[in-house]
Amino acid sequence: MQEKIVITGMGTVNPLGLNVKETWSNVVNGVSGVGPITIFDSSPLHVHIAAEVKNFKPENFMDAKEARRRDRFEQFAVAAAKEALRNSGLQVTEKNAPRIGIIISSAIGGLQSLQDAVLTNYTEGPRRVSPFLIPMLMANGGAGMTAIEFGIKGPCFSVASACASGSDGIGMALMMLRTGMIDAALAGAAEATVTSAGVAAFDRVGAMSRRNDDYSMTPQPFDKNRDGLVMGEGGAVIVLERESDAKARGAVILAELAGYGATADAYHVTAPHEYGEGGAAAIRMALMSARANMDEVGYINAHGTSTPLNDQAETRAVKAAFGELAYKIPISSTKSMTGHMMGATGALEAIFCVQAIREGILPPTIHYETPDPECDLDYVPNKAREADISLAISNAFGFGGHNAVLAVRKYV
Repeated sequence: MQEKIVITGMGTVNPLGLNVKETWSNVVNGVSGVGPITIFDSSPLHVHIAAEVKNFKPENFMDAKEARRRDRFEQFAVAAAKEALRNSGLQVTEKNAPRIGIIISSAIGGLQSLQDAVLTNYTEGPRRVSPFLIPMLMANGGAGMTAIEFGIKGPCFSVASACASGSDGIGMALMMLRTGMIDAALAGAAEATVTSAGVAAFDRVGAMSRRNDDYSMTPQPFDKNRDGLVMGEGGAVIVLERESDAKARGAVILAELAGYGATADAYHVTAPHEYGEGGAAAIRMALMSARANMDEVGYINAHGTSTPLNDQAETRAVKAAFGELAYKIPISSTKSMTGHMMGATGALEAIFCVQAIREGILPPTIHYETPDPECDLDYVPNKAREADISLAISNAFGFGGHNAVLAVRKYV
């Protein structure tokens, strides 16, 4: 019989908090992390709002000198991993370091560092480009820097699958543990794309909300009047182990990571398949991996970006996967509060699934006002809901047709 892979630690920095406890409190209370952009001057752009990580001081999580040599997304990765590792109680030693893996993903990597270097190269010449540029911009930098920070020597890499990156990274860790390749893993993602280039690029493809003057009601996932995503940033990491190893060291087991599914739409470079075929297939695959029945699912944390095409396609994907059961399963988009943290969002939303199971509370979809006939499921509107659930799934559907779904089960 296949041994359970369990979650023993979680960590995050994101627009709602600098740790899991603070973040979860804000999520269940429907707090929005959206506000005016402060990281850079957004006045030349059409979009002036984002969900920024607030009051983040990297020197509180790592050496100040090292922090200056790391892109913001790498700082997020180390900070989230530090909390996750501390909370798990897992000690990294010379003996076990080669048996611990790190899969901390990023869809884009060090965008701010790249943007700054291009400008420096153009205005001041190539000799002024930082010698630390490559390790600051590479998408695997979050994984590599975390390995260095904690002396972890097992497999170390990053998955880049657009907004599914964090979920895919966690799924990779699950499979590596199941095959015995490693004994433990730090898995998750980090992203810091709230830059002038990042915001401008997503706005140019028509994905961004422009409600700059009244941002208190955006984003609006699944609402008829939704007008686009709000960009977020941050990092989220979980610690995974085999059940026997976790129990042997007396770890507190938070939940079981039961299943993972991944598919491709093979349809369009940005738009999801209009009938959600790839998403539905990934849901079925995750439940098969979890050896779970459809009627066991008590909650879905949706991708729910608040773009017209995504929310409609995801609703259809859930219906295609669950049939009539879809109308009985509570669904919420926590991006209504955190914004869209790109590759990191799926990792944070996996943490929300764990918390929903442990605390018996389903996060709301805030800003929900006007039902959309094309999005007619139960989106847990505006207020958190008490519910006793044993299995939750997290959807992550990215540009390029990347679909990843994680299944989290109550540990018993």
